[in-house]
Amino acid sequence: MLYGRMNGTQLKGIHMSDWANDIMMMHNRFGVREWFEANKDNTELMQNYLAFRMSMVKEEFDETMDAIAAKDAEEVVDGLIDMCVFAIGTLDVMGVDANEAWDRVYTANVSKDVGVKEGRPNPFGLPDLIKPEGWVAPDHKGNHGDLNKAL
Repeated sequence: MLYGRMNGTQLKGIHMSDWANDIMMMHNRFGVREWFEANKDNTELMQNYLAFRMSMVKEEFDETMDAIAAKDAEEVVDGLIDMCVFAIGTLDVMGVDANEAWDRVYTANVSKDVGVKEGRPNPFGLPDLIKPEGWVAPDHKGNHGDLNKAL
């Protein structure tokens, strides 16, 4: 089974790009990071901005659910990517190293064991990921960026 990272390489004809860098470049191009730096000490504005960004994730989620109901593959793909753009973009704007956060969560997830999670329905028969004895949750200490300015 493949557990390694493929950063920027090809696997079976699939190109793996660096989404976090793409988002950072887009934010630089459109002045989002500059705006954030100029306003990050305004706690109320930052709280509203974080809530706005999360409302956009919810809007994209709702649109994606509508697209699933409508059996519209084009809009499902678009909605899933738009959720990623807002989620990764929020980390970027707030100064969180999204790649580092990803690596920490990924490492924790691949250290789980395959099993059955009792009490949770599993209608597809796919294996659950079970936390083994001694499993360590991802720790994002030192990688909160400026989120404290919005909380």
